[in-house]
Amino acid sequence: MLQRRYPIHPSAWIGGTIVALYLLIALLAPWLAPSDPYQIQMGNKLSLPSWQYPLGTDHLGRCVLSRLIYGSRTSLAYSLSILAAVFAISIPVGALAGYAGGRVDQAIMRLIDILLAFPSLILPLAITAMLGPSMQNLLLSFAAVWWAGYARVIRGLVLQIKARDYVLAAQASGTTHLQIVLRHILRNAARPILVLASMEFGTILLAVAGFSFLGLGAQPPMPEWGVMLNDSRPYIQTEPRLLLYPGLAILAAVIGFNLLGEGLQARRQEIRSF
Repeated sequence: MLQRRYPIHPSAWIGGTIVALYLLIALLAPWLAPSDPYQIQMGNKLSLPSWQYPLGTDHLGRCVLSRLIYGSRTSLAYSLSILAAVFAISIPVGALAGYAGGRVDQAIMRLIDILLAFPSLILPLAITAMLGPSMQNLLLSFAAVWWAGYARVIRGLVLQIKARDYVLAAQASGTTHLQIVLRHILRNAARPILVLASMEFGTILLAVAGFSFLGLGAQPPMPEWGVMLNDSRPYIQTEPRLLLYPGLAILAAVIGFNLLGEGLQARRQEIRSF
């Protein structure tokens, strides 16, 4: 009945289509890529688009289209890993703060306030620079810092759900705290958390590409969009297309995830008003 009255929002359709296309490209990269993304052919460097190289080649003669296709796999996989790590910390911490309350809540919130006092990229930048440039260290640095903002949002959701009648009834009936949190609170918070994750994925994707562009994330010769942007910097005047391709790939992916999140959020608000 809700499906008929509130059909999927157009933004969710458009964003979901873009996201699905990117996921399909990432999964089918070995079959879609026309060439080996690591193959260096100095005799073909900076070649213009052709049948063999549909988007031309880079400064080392590597197929740009192949590196873009494999770059979708690298960028999406690491962004998803960071998102999963961040929410693996923020969900239990936020749920504990919101449900326990009292001194536990105050202690957790003061820690969150300290982390949020720094600009969102300064601490990950410092941690990654200290540990050394790599995608693994980048994942650790983001997971160690970015969970704070999401934990605050999840705490707010838990506080709202905690005050509802069915949670109070469960507490009065002697249900254990763990069962209340898992069955009644987190289950009902799953939809807004999913919306939050879809809307924040684009931000994480931009951060991953930005850190790789700075040389603190993926390292050459790994095909990754930020690495491709960094490799193309010396040719911004002579071969601007080399920067245009990965830039458009990042832009389209971020737009897709943002539209998907906005569509899910709009549908959630319509259902709540019903």
